[in-house]
Amino acid sequence: MRREMLNLNEIKDKILAIKGKDIDITINRGRKKIDSYLGIVENIYPSVFTVRILNNRQLKNLTCSYSEVLCGDVKIFER
Repeated sequence: MRREMLNLNEIKDKILAIKGKDIDITINRGRKKIDSYLGIVENIYPSVFTVRILNNRQLKNLTCSYSEVLCGDVKIFER
């Protein structure tokens, strides 16, 4: 199946729409290393956005760029 191709402005708009909502985020770090987190999109900046990871043990922030979403290295699903 063909993947939907978005440009950076469309990706920014979609992430802005889910700001403050619960999300599932999957990050492909290469060499079969895939991390999955539950979090909330906290801040949106011109070239990056931050996600607060919901973890019982500690608070952790994650920074992702819009180009990582465009390439498919970061996948975001609204809960």
